[in-house]
Amino acid sequence: MQSSGAKSNLGAQGKPGPKPKIIFFGNGPLSEYALNALLEGGYEVVFHAHNKADLPEAVRLKNESPSLVGILASFGALIPSSVLKIFEPEGILNIHPSLLPLYRGASPIESAIIDGCSDFGVSVMKLAREMDAGPIYEQATLENVPNETLDKDFLYKTLAKMGAAMVISNLKQRAKTGKWPTPVPQDNTKATYCSKFTRKDGILDPSSETAEQIYRKIVAFQGFPKAKYVFYGKNCAILEAHIADEDEMALLPLKCADGSVVAVDKLQPDGKKPMDAKSFLNGYGR
Repeated sequence: MQSSGAKSNLGAQGKPGPKPKIIFFGNGPLSEYALNALLEGGYEVVFHAHNKADLPEAVRLKNESPSLVGILASFGALIPSSVLKIFEPEGILNIHPSLLPLYRGASPIESAIIDGCSDFGVSVMKLAREMDAGPIYEQATLENVPNETLDKDFLYKTLAKMGAAMVISNLKQRAKTGKWPTPVPQDNTKATYCSKFTRKDGILDPSSETAEQIYRKIVAFQGFPKAKYVFYGKNCAILEAHIADEDEMALLPLKCADGSVVAVDKLQPDGKKPMDAKSFLNGYGR
């Protein structure tokens, strides 16, 4: 992982120089982590656009101060061409948590988890009108994430920080040379896509999938839509689980198609507070 390296922000006489100013577009966990990393890197957010209703103000500010840089992470809506044009020639820098052109779309981290990936990536690209199709400034990979430490929030936080570090690196290069690096076009023939999940996607069917597939869905669906299963007539969201050892006697087992078991450690019945497996059995397992 690269380090942002922008915290000193010293001028020629060793005194703090002005903070680089940005317009930030985004909402959700990736956005929050990326924004915090940029702030820690010494950047000042002049305006934070959370949704499409905020775009006119972003445009006004950019027109008033052309030096403002646009940075986006998980905005959740396509930016109109009329807005993109105002940020030319460098464009709006988009932090996207995949190795584009793979996993274009709304759920790249979750989809990569479900697909069994152990390597996860992040790209900094020039935002285009087409979804996640713009040319790429830089990419980085988080390698060999094992099942035992697979955690969606960790992936969001780590990839967001890696993306912010690459943005800062590119901005520092522009400050030194007076120009942006040239982004590389994506190979559209290799593009894959992912979409938003629905509540229906969270309903588990262990009889048709392996223990690893079920476990990865539980991890991927934390937050939304949450992995759901019915225990003792109670519809429950599964909050924590692990793949059981062969000789393990799981309190709340999900017996899977490959003969293996996912042991549920923590869950939340509809309308109730979260509880561990033992507490659930004490209350409902009669």
